[in-house]
Amino acid sequence: MNAPLAFIHEIDSTIAQSSGDRRAEMARHLTDLFLVNAEQYSDAEIALIDDVFVRLVVTVEESSRALLAIRLGPMSKAPPKILRALACDDTIDVASPILIQSEQLDDSVLIECAQTKSQEHLLSISRRKTLAAVVTDVLVERGDQQILLSTARNAGARFSDKGFATLVKRSDGDDQLAQCVGTRTDLPPQLFEQLLQAASESVRSKLTAENPKARPVIDQVVAGVAGRIRTQAKVQPSRYATAQVRVETMNLSGQLDAARLDIFARAGQFEETVVALALLSNMPTDVVERKVNDEHAEFLLVMAKAIGLSWATTKIILELRAGKALRSANEIEQCSKAFQRLNPSTAKEILAFHRMREQSAAKRRMH
Repeated sequence: MNAPLAFIHEIDSTIAQSSGDRRAEMARHLTDLFLVNAEQYSDAEIALIDDVFVRLVVTVEESSRALLAIRLGPMSKAPPKILRALACDDTIDVASPILIQSEQLDDSVLIECAQTKSQEHLLSISRRKTLAAVVTDVLVERGDQQILLSTARNAGARFSDKGFATLVKRSDGDDQLAQCVGTRTDLPPQLFEQLLQAASESVRSKLTAENPKARPVIDQVVAGVAGRIRTQAKVQPSRYATAQVRVETMNLSGQLDAARLDIFARAGQFEETVVALALLSNMPTDVVERKVNDEHAEFLLVMAKAIGLSWATTKIILELRAGKALRSANEIEQCSKAFQRLNPSTAKEILAFHRMREQSAAKRRMH
């Protein structure tokens, strides 16, 4: 047995009896040996070193694990088990160098980390040189805005149709993300058109400036949306026609948001408030009107929470019932408590279910 391997066996046999400082020193020496001799070791020897690394790493402090990750991350022949252990470490300073740099990690490890670890872990994964579609599927589903932007900007990232659809959906109301997604050359044409339909005028202008060849598509989508506004105005009750055109025009130019809806509600503009709620929640106007006037406020609370309204705005909408008796102070208080208890993600799921049900009903009525 040569000297380096003899030392490795010595480490393996003395880990349990060694002090913390001694184990940290062992980790440094073992790393030194591996870095120097990696190309010379056989697969069996690398497997032995890998097992020792794994046994050792659970006994050393965070700083020693982080140093080990920094040194092993760039290696093309690093032992697989220790890479996985470091990548899945709850401490981001340990996991990050491996998640970003290691080309030895397979997709199953990346997916596991993306599904179970913190947003910081997901951000590190999003910064890898290349990303498979099965990995980005998880990133765009679980990630926050910073992760979505980082993933969308990654030229080496690949996306499935489902992943792109999720990106486009989550771009709604987020100009920065919409512009980033819209500039990807691999975005399917039909999803590019879908993104444009929901995008603000500012985003459309920037996309046109960055890709002049896209102007015909953008102009066509804008014309189609304008036509839809006119058609909807015609089929709405007469009292909604003006509100529909006014509010949808604001939406097209990127001016419709929770603050604008609050202005409508405080001004007592019932029709504008209903149309704004319908657009922001992507629900039919007639359905939203019924919910606003409904004696039972549960769905209105869900809708308000899902689209990010404050309780102050929601309270005004609750009191803005067309031709209906005002809600009592006790009822408003109960609504306030229910609104505060409601989780935004839960509200979004409930709203998505109702939206899907309304869309299915509309399709059945057409046939």
